[in-house]
Amino acid sequence: METYSIFKDLAIIIIFAKIFGILARKCKAPQVVGEIIAGLLIGPSLLGLVQQSDFLTRMAEIGVVLLMFSAGLETNLKELMKTGPVAFLIACSGVFVPLLGGALLYMGFYGAAPWGSEEFYKAVFMGVIMTATSVSITVQSLKEMGKLKGKVGTTILSAAIIDDVIGIIVLTFVIGFKNPQSNPGSVVLSTVLFFITALVAGFIVYKVFKKLDERYPHTQRIPILGLALCFFFAYAAEAYFGIADITGAYVAGIVLCSIRDSSYIDRKMEVSSYIIFGPVFFASIGLKTSINNVSIGILLFSLGFVIVALFTKIIGCGLMAKVCRFSYQDCLKIGVGMMTRGEVALIVAQKGLSVGLLTPEYFTAVILLIIVSSISTPIILKLLYAKDKETAAA
Repeated sequence: METYSIFKDLAIIIIFAKIFGILARKCKAPQVVGEIIAGLLIGPSLLGLVQQSDFLTRMAEIGVVLLMFSAGLETNLKELMKTGPVAFLIACSGVFVPLLGGALLYMGFYGAAPWGSEEFYKAVFMGVIMTATSVSITVQSLKEMGKLKGKVGTTILSAAIIDDVIGIIVLTFVIGFKNPQSNPGSVVLSTVLFFITALVAGFIVYKVFKKLDERYPHTQRIPILGLALCFFFAYAAEAYFGIADITGAYVAGIVLCSIRDSSYIDRKMEVSSYIIFGPVFFASIGLKTSINNVSIGILLFSLGFVIVALFTKIIGCGLMAKVCRFSYQDCLKIGVGMMTRGEVALIVAQKGLSVGLLTPEYFTAVILLIIVSSISTPIILKLLYAKDKETAAA
């Protein structure tokens, strides 16, 4: 491929991603859905305007690292500590039940796999994809109804943050165990060592950044150094501990989330991520999604995947909320609020593709889940809160 043709590919990706992103927003769906559909349309499966290349793969990898860094920066540690045990229990249950449901679904379609085999890890990975929660749609819906700062809204928000942290840790273990040279002891040891090192180094880095932020507030050097930290943590995670690079980027974001200019860093990161790296990442999902090999079996699996993913979140989070003494109505709200999937599910799926735990045709199931959960969640939440008003009036 001629070197200059990458500019043509980037131009096509950015234009189509923006147009379809706007159309998705008009249809009350997340913008990322439109960007994925744009990638599918311009990719080899349909129009063939853009072909997947090593350059686009690298661009997409930078995009996913930046997205996870932003997710870490947006984490509210004080809120996380305040809601504490209840949100943690709901998040744990909201990870375990979908993880189990996804693995059983895969084995139900393709047969039970022996422990430790390649097929076993593929089954578990289907569950890992289901663990991720994206509450941006839920947050927007609760804001519109004035319910975000209530007990249910705060619990959903905090549980979703913890949910993603646990999901990333589970992903780290699964990828580590999948390596044929690894053994359970070494995977656990390297993971524990990574988080201990990240805790110690992160505390030192936080103090340094806090001093810099006090001395040079709201200056360009803070986000530039923050970006360097993100890339270094992503590199160190893979190179020294065998941990997914996105885990390192996420931890880097958490390290900086409590400094005064964390939102300023996030805004600066968003410029490059929103304009180029984000669209390339989400469009690359569409480019890699193969609909030529989608059979009736894959379509049936995708339908089962969506149903299991939605109901296991409601069951897992709702039941634990009941154990924590929420009312039945509030349990249902928490379960429904936690069932949306978005960027993190795509990031996990992308990682699975790169390590051989997922094949391109299964992206159909992930994309379908994101579309269905993003559209259905706000509708169901509004109906549940409307029912509250009717009950109160009666």
